[in-house]
Amino acid sequence: MPSIVLATLNAKYAHSAFGLRYLLANMGSLRDETTMLEFTIELRPVDVVEAILAHEPRIVGLSVYIWNVELCRQIAELLRRLAPALTIVVGGPEVSHEIDDQPWLAEVDYIVCGEGERAFPELCERLLSGRRPLQRIVDGGLPDLEALALPYELYSDDDLRQRVLYVEASRGCPYRCEFCLSSLDKRVRAFPLPKLIAAFERLIDRGARRFKFVDRTFNLDLARSAAILEFFLDHIGRGADLFVHFEMVPDRLPAGLRALIARFPAGSLQFEIGIQTLDDAVGERIKRRQDLGKTFDNLRFLRTETGVHMHTDLIAGLPGESAGSFGAGLDRLIAAGVQEIQLGLLKRLRGAPIARHSEDFGMVYDPRPPYSLLRSDAVDFATMQRLRRLSLLWDTFWNRGEFTQSMRLLWADGSPFERTLAFADWLFAEAGRVHSIALHKRADYLARYLIQGLGLPKEQVAATIAADFTANGRPAPELFAAPKRRRSAKATPPRQQRHLS
Repeated sequence: MPSIVLATLNAKYAHSAFGLRYLLANMGSLRDETTMLEFTIELRPVDVVEAILAHEPRIVGLSVYIWNVELCRQIAELLRRLAPALTIVVGGPEVSHEIDDQPWLAEVDYIVCGEGERAFPELCERLLSGRRPLQRIVDGGLPDLEALALPYELYSDDDLRQRVLYVEASRGCPYRCEFCLSSLDKRVRAFPLPKLIAAFERLIDRGARRFKFVDRTFNLDLARSAAILEFFLDHIGRGADLFVHFEMVPDRLPAGLRALIARFPAGSLQFEIGIQTLDDAVGERIKRRQDLGKTFDNLRFLRTETGVHMHTDLIAGLPGESAGSFGAGLDRLIAAGVQEIQLGLLKRLRGAPIARHSEDFGMVYDPRPPYSLLRSDAVDFATMQRLRRLSLLWDTFWNRGEFTQSMRLLWADGSPFERTLAFADWLFAEAGRVHSIALHKRADYLARYLIQGLGLPKEQVAATIAADFTANGRPAPELFAAPKRRRSAKATPPRQQRHLS
């Protein structure tokens, strides 16, 4: 049985625990005594605890994030009651800041703040040798990236086939955007490029085809960016069907990098481009500085001269930004031809400097994860709720690419923001929700709104929605069908009927 269990809960099965793999890869002499367990947030905490305790560990390390903190709290409470002698260690972004504001952390023995690849193995060595540290809070510091063991060999063949493959070329961010925890980083550090390229080569040899870089600013060091892009381009040129995702600085795309990007075939590159706000005053207020002229020139280049798929981010509720200003930014991105726009609501992440604006701008946040903004001086609660529904609807009706032509029919020559917000209001009133709706049902709702709400001809609407379905390889949906009559319920429930029979 292992002495140490590393565990976490991923948001989805398709995600992989990148941080745990780094810890396991760097356990040194304790690696053979350590096992890693991955779960998903759909599981009951008691079932997770059962699986952990089945290994009879002496130490359990929980990796805590914003999406699993409530479940990790319950798991820690159960472990403490079921195995009082067990040493519980937690780490991750959610427990690296504002520790005194989280009463549940009294249930754990040690808290590793920040990066743990060096601190966690050292802590385990002391614990297993009986030399318990007196301090509960352990500062992970900034490990030397050149000395770290890379975790990529720990991706199993099933991971390569079924899960998102996370990789990184650097850590840290030079920018100080106050909504982001990366603003606390002191500097940007890079992994040794030859070692990294060799690891990527082995992954491709094993069948890896989708790489998602988690670097905050992939195109910061242009020479390194070019070398990594050339590596993937070379493999594509040799017949590998690769898809690579990078997070890019919006206004930093010089000619040399442009020429390289333009050589990638369509569908092989995706750029996540953090716009966040297009209001200069708001950007200055939260230290989000960008040259918007260069940003939109880069978006134009990517849209018209490359096959890059653009995924941009826009945040609603930033200090002092109204719904109208947010909507104007959304309209500008649509006009620039961006394929996906993630409409996020501002969150007050633990430790993020955005908290300094709360009093001046009347910022009120949900006290429970994910700590989303509820209202501000610029956006009242009712409007924030409308924007929340807009975000959900936008993701299902636009970002998935299932109603590309139909949504443009909705917008016509008007504002995409205003038209989609009005549709979200109507759909919520009609269906009681704007997401978790089956595709054909979504098509029917959209068709009804276009005809009843906007007065468009029935034939035009049906033809446009049919074209969207055909473009995605699906047969045209049956629209405007009369609802099926429900069978009348029997007096005795079916289960009881079966027992009686």
